[in-house]
Amino acid sequence: MAKKMETAIPPAKGKRWIVYTVDDKPPLLESIFLGIQQYLTMFGATVLIPIIIAGELGMPGTETAILISTIFFCMGLTTLLQTTVGNKLPIIQGGSFSFLPPVFVIIGATVGQGMGYEIALQEIVGAIIAASFFEIILGYSGLIGKIRKLIGPITIAPTITLIGLSLFGLGAPTAGGNWYVAGITLLALILYSQFFSIKSRAFLLFPVLLAIFTGWMVCAIGTFAGIIPPGDPAYLSLEAVRTSPWIRPPYPFQWGMPRFTVAFILGMIAAYVASMIESIGDYYAVSKMSEAPVPTEKTINRGLGTEGIGCLITGILGGPVGSTSYSENIGAIGLTRVASRQVFQIGGILMLVFGSIGKIGAIFATIPSPVVGAMYIGLFGMIAAVGLSNLQYVDLNSSRNLFILGFALFMGLSLPAYFQANPVIWTTAQWFADIITTIGSTGMAVSGIFAIILDNTVPGTIEERGLKQWLETSKS
Repeated sequence: MAKKMETAIPPAKGKRWIVYTVDDKPPLLESIFLGIQQYLTMFGATVLIPIIIAGELGMPGTETAILISTIFFCMGLTTLLQTTVGNKLPIIQGGSFSFLPPVFVIIGATVGQGMGYEIALQEIVGAIIAASFFEIILGYSGLIGKIRKLIGPITIAPTITLIGLSLFGLGAPTAGGNWYVAGITLLALILYSQFFSIKSRAFLLFPVLLAIFTGWMVCAIGTFAGIIPPGDPAYLSLEAVRTSPWIRPPYPFQWGMPRFTVAFILGMIAAYVASMIESIGDYYAVSKMSEAPVPTEKTINRGLGTEGIGCLITGILGGPVGSTSYSENIGAIGLTRVASRQVFQIGGILMLVFGSIGKIGAIFATIPSPVVGAMYIGLFGMIAAVGLSNLQYVDLNSSRNLFILGFALFMGLSLPAYFQANPVIWTTAQWFADIITTIGSTGMAVSGIFAIILDNTVPGTIEERGLKQWLETSKS
């Protein structure tokens, strides 16, 4: 998922820290503005994910606007679902970067082979829909609790790290369309997130959004001043805004009927596993931050099951990535001291409205690719670093751990390069060969498979593997 935010630490017990707790109901007007504030914190990643996918698909501006609006709409719908019938915690649901690696594998196998973007989207949503039943069953059956005991920090670290590292090819090549604009955007991101955020709450909450806006404005000024000519990747075109309808809510199967390819579905399941593990940590963190009861096993199971249903709905409506919990809003709770469930529900309703207004998505679709490329560099690197942060629980003086980590990381980078150049061909069972090729081409899946097998078979103590401290920390 998108990067983690630092959270404020509640004071000692006995003092009222949260302004509005989970069950509090602020006045309606205040709730509306508080809800908008929560969603603005997530806006950077929310806008960036569909723009990244649309760029790789080669979608025209008007269709990109529809993709962005669909993400907004699904974000609001799944948040309402989670906060009313799911775990009922004050946590926003939205698209996750965890889904990008398998999505790009699908794009490479479709658009990369000369097929249209509609075919790619039909395959993507088909994989999301089919794989969602994996999360629904694991969640509502309670099986995730048993499986989680096998997944420790040595498995999580390389898996999450590969989400960021496997997308390295999108950074500089995309930003290089116009290094002047990309450089200004990247410099803005560094200044806003690492320097200005220390003294300014606005920069602490919205560094990504403000950096995008800075690059966006540079492109606008350069375009209207004639400095950036038509055809330049940094040229700001308003054609999509002009041609997009005012009212255009997403509807089922808007890209055509989904296609269900077993190989793509299995690759997508790896993304679901990564998002589920991260969501469990988010449930504990948001409960602690909002002074809500510690999540029970039943709460976690219901939350993950509901996330699966949210992914199913998102796929049906044409969303290009699955829905999961957003870590950023946990940090926002720590800063705003607002954890009211009502605030998040009202925010969800607002996102349904925004997602139904075609012009809003079209405005965001005008963000030029060099600006997006700069965000790739900053955010994908942060995702990789978040994955590595799980190693704080592991004994890094252990040769066992170093071997597993190094082996999983290297294979997660190397094996996909092999399979992309040498897809498996087995004429008597090509469907099985396609499954092997797809999984082998997905870095996070390769890394996670090797890590979980080795970590659970190579002898090592619980302390050495970091399991004890990791599990205790997630519940504290």
